[in-house]
Amino acid sequence: MTGTTDRAAKSPQAIDISSMTIVVLQGGVSAEREVSLRSGHNIAQGLNELGASVVVMDAADLSFIEKLRTAKPDLVFNALHGKFGEDGTIQGLLEILGIPYTGSGVLASSLAMNKQVSKDIFAEANLTTPKGVLVSKDELRICDQEGAGTYSYATLAEKLGTRDLVVKPNGEGSSVGVSLVSNEEDFRAGLEQALSTDSSALVEECIPGRELTVAVLGDATSEETFALPIIEIIPKTEFYHYENKYAAGATDFTVPADLDQSITDACQQLAVAAHKVLGCQGYSRSDIRLNNDGAPYLLETNTLPGLTEGSLLPRAAAAADIKLPELLSQIIKHALTK
Repeated sequence: MTGTTDRAAKSPQAIDISSMTIVVLQGGVSAEREVSLRSGHNIAQGLNELGASVVVMDAADLSFIEKLRTAKPDLVFNALHGKFGEDGTIQGLLEILGIPYTGSGVLASSLAMNKQVSKDIFAEANLTTPKGVLVSKDELRICDQEGAGTYSYATLAEKLGTRDLVVKPNGEGSSVGVSLVSNEEDFRAGLEQALSTDSSALVEECIPGRELTVAVLGDATSEETFALPIIEIIPKTEFYHYENKYAAGATDFTVPADLDQSITDACQQLAVAAHKVLGCQGYSRSDIRLNNDGAPYLLETNTLPGLTEGSLLPRAAAAADIKLPELLSQIIKHALTK
């Protein structure tokens, strides 16, 4: 299912959140720590509106593990983003502790966080994604020492068939360390930036066109999984990098995106398919480039999209008349039934 039709039929059955003790796990040590703190704050406010007993914990202090064991919460609402929070690490810990948690499980989280692996899965499922080449620190070092041009800008631009390339860390989220390059100097600087936060970088063809994102609610195995209204992202300068994401006024958003219905359907179906092929649970948000011919290209799927006051998932939900407390209720219901 796609679209936003008959939302009541798709919503999980009501649960008594007011009787629950919920730990909001936020912060952590990734490059997205500050965004996570903002997500956690917004989630805690929404859970308070629902009457839950809310305990906020920062995963940067490892004493949170013992605090979790002592608190014995009914649920952990995972507000972490990036490494250790979104890549299956914290999910594995919570499984060991036997505590239910929101979002996708260990495997789906790990697969989605690794951009190259998820691209391989998308390609296997015939989901269109940009061409890309993975460059590891070790491979780059060896080529530089040998004077080989395997990972030069010219070589990769020819291989990928475009002068405009996107360089990004393979295992970071939130557009951290992403560069748009079109010459050797910028390419090397982009690689250095990407590899400063990760052991490998993904170099992709840049798809000219429009930037879209599509949030999905539901579980991978459910026929009732559906896409929320599409958001078009319009940065005022450059492209939609980390700073443009979180700087007030740096980006305009249109929701629902002004698209022909056939393109809307295609993008929503693509996001739902990505959600399902990765095995996501509860919610996700897929980033899509729409080329100038109206063809969608799947960039990546985020298994723990931001839930700050200005994040894209709450914006999309609001366009479907789903306010934050109801959105949190749906996410919690999926967490308790997975």
